[in-house]
Amino acid sequence: MTDLSKTLQLYQQRIDQVLESTLSNRNKSLENLYAAMRYVVLAAGKRMRPLLVYSTADALQLDLKQVDASAAAIELIHAYSLVHDDLPAMDDDDLRRGQPSCHKAYDEATAILVGDALQALAFETLAEKPQAQSPETTLSTDLRLQLIQVLASASGPNGMVGGQTMDLAAVGQRLEIDELSSMHQHKTGQLIQACITMPAICAPHLTDNERYTLHSLGETIGLAFQIRDDILDQISDTATLGKPQGSDNHKDKSTYVRLLGLDEAQKRCQELHTKALDCLSQCKLSNSSLRLLVDFIVSRNR
Repeated sequence: MTDLSKTLQLYQQRIDQVLESTLSNRNKSLENLYAAMRYVVLAAGKRMRPLLVYSTADALQLDLKQVDASAAAIELIHAYSLVHDDLPAMDDDDLRRGQPSCHKAYDEATAILVGDALQALAFETLAEKPQAQSPETTLSTDLRLQLIQVLASASGPNGMVGGQTMDLAAVGQRLEIDELSSMHQHKTGQLIQACITMPAICAPHLTDNERYTLHSLGETIGLAFQIRDDILDQISDTATLGKPQGSDNHKDKSTYVRLLGLDEAQKRCQELHTKALDCLSQCKLSNSSLRLLVDFIVSRNR
């Protein structure tokens, strides 16, 4: 097992424990709702966003307890978005993370409510002050408000939801590359960017220039992640992806591969990788687990 694999395994175990605790149900009348929420959130997935949060926090020498809530909140928002994306009125996908989508395993009404509940729970998680933490790892009210603002912006109409709206409006149309980049910066990029920004908020020792560079790093990783997704949709298979392969082509969506061709899309992904490494170098984080995760993002197979 490589050093990266060991580190990511520890992070995955940590976030799974945090999510287990976050999704505990104390109301017997809501057993079906919580079962569906757990079905969605605790399904085997990459956990890429929480891993980015933890890797960034570790690189910035933060106690991981300071970012547990951020890691969980981002994963809850991501899970909610997948549930709603899969609905018949949206992308109409029957498979997610290698198992039936929420509306297939349960029903459409439950899936809608699951998404609503996960979104609200994400912000409750950030707002809640943990009871059993030391003063050194307890975030101030001001910091928690900043984290809430970043996540709300990244997931709302100026972020993920806005990008999803652009995506639906663009079905059957051929977008220009700048339009496609803008759509994916909203739909995928801003939530990934928040994975870098939120730990940075918790690091008081950073200079303004370092914060700006980390912001640029998050933006770069977000776009590279999406381009790699488009490449995998073209070259991978359903069993590996855990969702229908080739679904973007089937739905007549614009992708980087369709607009640029496979070779040019791969080239652009590598250019973004180089830019991300430069950002890490500027912040003196080239030897961190964050560097290894950035490498993984542009070479992953699922």
